[in-house]
Amino acid sequence: GLKQIKGGGSSHSLTGVLDDCLCDIESIDNFNTYKIFPKIQKLQERDYFRYYKVNLKRPCPFWADDGHCSIRDCHVEPCPESKVPIGIKAGSSNKYSKRANNTKELEDCEQANKLGAINSTLSNQSKEAFIDWARYDDSQDHFCELDDERSPDAQYVDLLLNPERYTGYKGPSAWRVWNSIYEENCFKPRSVYRPLNPLAPSRGESFYTWLEGLCLEKRVFYKLISGLHVSINLHLCANYLLEETWGKPRWGHNVKEFIHRFDPIETKGEGPRRLKNLYFLYLIELRALSKVAPYFERSFVDLYTGNVQEDAESKTLLLDIFRDTKSFPMHFDEKSMFAGDKKGAKSLKEEFRLHFKNISRIMDCVGCDKCRLWGKLQTQGLGTALKILFSEKEIQNLPENSPSKGFQLTRQEIVALINAFGRLSTSVKELQNFKLLLQHTR
Repeated sequence: GLKQIKGGGSSHSLTGVLDDCLCDIESIDNFNTYKIFPKIQKLQERDYFRYYKVNLKRPCPFWADDGHCSIRDCHVEPCPESKVPIGIKAGSSNKYSKRANNTKELEDCEQANKLGAINSTLSNQSKEAFIDWARYDDSQDHFCELDDERSPDAQYVDLLLNPERYTGYKGPSAWRVWNSIYEENCFKPRSVYRPLNPLAPSRGESFYTWLEGLCLEKRVFYKLISGLHVSINLHLCANYLLEETWGKPRWGHNVKEFIHRFDPIETKGEGPRRLKNLYFLYLIELRALSKVAPYFERSFVDLYTGNVQEDAESKTLLLDIFRDTKSFPMHFDEKSMFAGDKKGAKSLKEEFRLHFKNISRIMDCVGCDKCRLWGKLQTQGLGTALKILFSEKEIQNLPENSPSKGFQLTRQEIVALINAFGRLSTSVKELQNFKLLLQHTR
């Protein structure tokens, strides 16, 4: 059954043309592996892109958090490196004792807390730099809403210290989060259930007939969310906690988990469809990067961290990536998507924006801080990509030497956009790795 993932000849195989756009998967793979991936990795390590400001303290607006252990309590306080984070030290097991009825459950719980906690170590140098950044950012004009980063609860997180990987956060609470993202945000009637949804009463086949009947825009929206879901699952399969030896965790590829989520036979054909959505999302964000280039090509736009030479190097690297994105011949043509009359396009843009805001709020219900961090970042990155695609005219008409009310990106949006695309680039690369691993396991 694995043959098909590797590109065997079944209709589900992951080769050939993607629906809703003119591109084939092999050329995306090559373009990503040789051009994009190495450069975006480098860019993500630069100070400008490595610190993301996020509010992880917003309460879940939709339901009381009743995860089987409140991972939420294990928040790691910022502290000097020499001191072990309090959240881990004070194992706070008494908080779960009434919930965990056996030791195994308690251990899983403790482990999930440890793995899901945010490492919020920041050097004093960084902290001083952030104050300087804030001064610089505030001097720029903002035309968009900054609900999260203006909150006193928002904190800078070092993304390199908090990689996205398996944390043991799973089960009903994780399911419920994705469920509400699909159910609330995909324009979907309640009676239609997505395939393989464990919370669905029946396994209806009506889903794809419903999807095909949608207008392109709404179908695209569903595919984007699905692509994001796939990408996150791929990261977790590729950075899975394989074993702890001598108290040291070992992370790596979990082929079994990959097969369970994506194999055509195990998923009744669903897996390849999901993986196609990942490529679709990749192309949409790639398209956005190529479209936003003129914004950054203006000389006064800089990736400010206070270090002139670093900032210049970061910008050169970013512009280099933009050049690559423009050289890729096969893009999703969003003209077909956001065409329509002006009024229709405007209301669609607003509808998408609200959906994304809502998804970001749903991410506040994720019980594991690290998962919430990456969930919010990737949602904001995709939201920013769509904002760019919806603003093509404004971007074309940007004045050369001054900011414009027409189109503006905040530091947050820029950091989210690049890191979210970095995650997708990693997913597409990891998919190659899994294909190779599957060839060896046959």
